[in-house]
Amino acid sequence: MRRNGILRQVVGDLSFSNSTPFAKLLDWCTQSKSLRDCQSIHARIIKSPFASELFMQNRLIDVYAKCACIDDARKLFDKMSQKNTFTYNSIINALTKSGFLDEASELFLSIPEPDQCSWNSMISGFAQHGQFEEAVECFVKMHEEDFVLNEYSFGSVLSACSGLEEMGMGLQVHGLLSKSPYFEDVYMGSALVDMYSKCGNVEYARRVFDEMGERNVVTWNSLITCYEQNGPTNEALEIFVRMMDSGLEPDEVTLASVVSACATLTAIREGMQIHARVVRIDEYSDDLILGNALVDMYAKCGRINEARWIFDKMPVRNVVSETSMVSGYAKGASLKAAESLFVKMMDRNIVASNALMAGYIENGENEEAINLFCSLKRDSVWPSHYTFANLLNACSNLADLKFGRQVHTHVLKHGFRFQAGPESNIFVGNALIDMYMKCGSVEEGWWVFKNMLERDYVSWNAIIVGYAQNGYGVEAIENFRKMLESGQEPDHITMIGVLCACSHAGLVEEGRQYFQSMIKQHGLVPLKDHYACMVDLLGRAGCLDEAKMLIETMPVQPDNAVWASLLAACRVHHNIEMGKYVAERILEIDPTNSGPYVLLSNLYAELGKWRDVTGVRKLMRQRGVIKQPGCSWVEVQSQIHVFMVKDRRHFQRKEIYMLLQGLTKQMKLAGYVPACDDMEVEEQADSQSTFRYPPETQAVALVR
Repeated sequence: MRRNGILRQVVGDLSFSNSTPFAKLLDWCTQSKSLRDCQSIHARIIKSPFASELFMQNRLIDVYAKCACIDDARKLFDKMSQKNTFTYNSIINALTKSGFLDEASELFLSIPEPDQCSWNSMISGFAQHGQFEEAVECFVKMHEEDFVLNEYSFGSVLSACSGLEEMGMGLQVHGLLSKSPYFEDVYMGSALVDMYSKCGNVEYARRVFDEMGERNVVTWNSLITCYEQNGPTNEALEIFVRMMDSGLEPDEVTLASVVSACATLTAIREGMQIHARVVRIDEYSDDLILGNALVDMYAKCGRINEARWIFDKMPVRNVVSETSMVSGYAKGASLKAAESLFVKMMDRNIVASNALMAGYIENGENEEAINLFCSLKRDSVWPSHYTFANLLNACSNLADLKFGRQVHTHVLKHGFRFQAGPESNIFVGNALIDMYMKCGSVEEGWWVFKNMLERDYVSWNAIIVGYAQNGYGVEAIENFRKMLESGQEPDHITMIGVLCACSHAGLVEEGRQYFQSMIKQHGLVPLKDHYACMVDLLGRAGCLDEAKMLIETMPVQPDNAVWASLLAACRVHHNIEMGKYVAERILEIDPTNSGPYVLLSNLYAELGKWRDVTGVRKLMRQRGVIKQPGCSWVEVQSQIHVFMVKDRRHFQRKEIYMLLQGLTKQMKLAGYVPACDDMEVEEQADSQSTFRYPPETQAVALVR
């Protein structure tokens, strides 16, 4: 009412002795952000004796700017015949806050005498709008021209250093700040903690925090976020407990960071405690960021029902909320629910797409993952390095070399050079090596490895294991030696590849040495898989007694995989006594496993012990053990053809079996005698059966 009364007085009485009443009215306009009142007062000022007063014009520019009317502020500025530094500062501040940085820069260069406020407005404007390099450059020039740096200068440039993740410049600013009167300021300390956090230097962030005499909520939040984003994540929870003990109340930023830390640690108990605290504070119940963090935490902890409950209760959702739910469903809860939510998303971003794609692959639906990628291409969604890693994983699982090569082409078009950095894409190169090796294209896998700008231990593992799995034992060992020469330490997977390579290459003595070097040279305790590799190596070389002794002296209980390696060797070397002993050990561990029955049956068959073969088969039937039929597939003209033992489903079955019968006759005439196996034993009475060919033979016949 008082404001309206003064406005009426202004309308009725223009004979003020000074401009103070107008200045007060403009202050009220600033507080109310009322552009209409500002324009009304401006109209009265024009009719007053104070229209050309510099102070009043400067105040009008400032008020127009704060009322978000840049056009009127600029028009008034351009019409002014007389200007001072405050005039320039007012319009520059308005332009920088509105994002008109080029225009602000042009005016800044035209200021006859810029002051500290002029420089700070430019530094702050650049930093707030993501032009971090320009902000740093402006700060450096301000310092070079001997202007006094204050808390606003330091705060803005530290924000720019955070955005650039430029710790070198941040350290220099820290040095300048330490010599200034603002070094003890709590806001400067918080800005330093945040800067070191964004640059990934946890040690320096913690050191600044520990040396601060005063801390506020922002300071604690900066350090909690530092640990949450850079690790060790459990420290974030410990700092949060310390914050609570200090008597400070956490805000929504604190709680969101702690919930995110719980998500990373899958610390459901602590996460639920934070959730209970959030529920008790009404002002946080509708907070979008905190809601998203809770949804993500429950989803990552496998509590998808709780995540969905929070998601459904959220008054406002965004793409982050939806992406967390899609990811949670895709990780095993329900692919159908993930698909349903994904289709309804307001913005099907690449993060949600990657989550769904990974879900498809984890559940064995590799074709669906590839179809999703094709859909993303049609919708012009830009793939990320995670997209390509997922796709290559799907290609590896399907042994789809043709599509894998197409993905490789996309990778090259996106400019990936396989190097470390803030957005490291080395793992895409690793996925390419793995795909080519699993598809049997060893030369292409080696080409990718050779042309990577940088490699990590996974790169070396991929090439070593890939060579070993494809029978290139010597090449695998050679790359292992190069790995050691490069200074890269091996891990358990590396040693599996090395031992497997020795097995394929028949390098028994070298295998023994590498196995012993695991503990002595590399500090790696052999696992069951390493023992299985050694048993396979010794078994292939005929050292069955040594292999048996190795198993029986293992520091851990051997599983059926370890014993199965020895049983396979017993078959190769026709050692029936040890074969029976090993089979009994396997059946003690897993009586329902068909593997030992089949191997023992084959061993008896190869020695012509048909009565024992029949006994094994009978025992299988009595115990309800069923051998899963073999399966092979082949791609012909972009179509996958699947075959199983005694397969009668293929539409070209007559032609396939006719060709196989012809080939079999030719092979017998050439003197070939087929090896006995369990399938032959089962059907020895029906040796002329049309449908007894193994699946891989049927697949080859189709290609021919």
